[in-house]
Amino acid sequence: MEYTRLGNTGMTVSRLCLGCMTYGGGELPAWTMRRDWAISAEAAREHFALALEAGINFFDTADVYSIGGSEEITGRWLNEMASRDDIVVATKVHGAMGPGPNRKGLSRKHIIEACEHSLRRLKMDYIDLYQIHRWDFSTPIEETLDALDTLVRSGKVRYLGASSMAAWQFSKALYTAKEHGWHRFVAMQNHYNLIYREEEREMNPLCMDQGVGLIPWSPLARGFFAHSHKPGDGLPSTKRAETDEFGKRLYQHESDFAIADAVAKVAKQRGVSPTQIACAWIVRAPGVTAPIIGATKTHHLKELIAAAEIKLTAEEIAAIEKPYQPHAVAGHEQPNARRMGSA
Repeated sequence: MEYTRLGNTGMTVSRLCLGCMTYGGGELPAWTMRRDWAISAEAAREHFALALEAGINFFDTADVYSIGGSEEITGRWLNEMASRDDIVVATKVHGAMGPGPNRKGLSRKHIIEACEHSLRRLKMDYIDLYQIHRWDFSTPIEETLDALDTLVRSGKVRYLGASSMAAWQFSKALYTAKEHGWHRFVAMQNHYNLIYREEEREMNPLCMDQGVGLIPWSPLARGFFAHSHKPGDGLPSTKRAETDEFGKRLYQHESDFAIADAVAKVAKQRGVSPTQIACAWIVRAPGVTAPIIGATKTHHLKELIAAAEIKLTAEEIAAIEKPYQPHAVAGHEQPNARRMGSA
């Protein structure tokens, strides 16, 4: 396993981050998103053992995943299998953790309480990377940044990160933190993969300029390369592919399937899977620190770990990038569209 620094920090992380949204299972409240494909704690044990054995030291979860279930499973196995000083644990805050109006968003009240709850579920004294899961249109960014700074200064959080938003919003957050002397974001977890490359226009260059590490979510387009057939083809699929309505909305552009065909061609020439080629591409993409990979089966996880060692040629990269066509912004709420919709 290769390692690198997270952005401009001194913290070292593996070039792959294990995404823990997969872990949870069980019954969830009616008001939250169902994830019928999430796996149980016992099934997840082997995943953590495999990741640690392979040298992965970076793990990402969120309080909203299975409404705390993912954090509990992540904490359970990491506390059992790893030394706390050797691993980097990331989690997120923003999503609704209950039906009440104060149990979501990025107010000072919710951030402080959510962090306490995450620490309890993880059974840890601190969080290495605490991330805002999305932008909160209802809370001033100054309030959010001040609350996050409080957590760092209290020792409960080591570093701060953000997730999908407009580049101008992230820029505003960075300069606002600097103006007030608050701890700033050191990582951006954005929607970025071979199928969706709109982040290359503004967000990725901003992060590279500011020394912010990129840790993309959905780096393999939610299994698209493994099941990149059009609806109605009658080909086999997975439980997640069948039930992931969010993923279905993200990847149905005509050019998406052309990219998948190009990836499949390179994969065949290499004697590897299309998913491995897509993984190899994102690992080496400019500015990327560690893509967040997830799997429901151990053999898929082994495949992705092996893919991190693949180095594509310039010709192969050009071939799989060529079919790309511009996409509408996807993966986060657009502020302009929000204003237009309310006019």
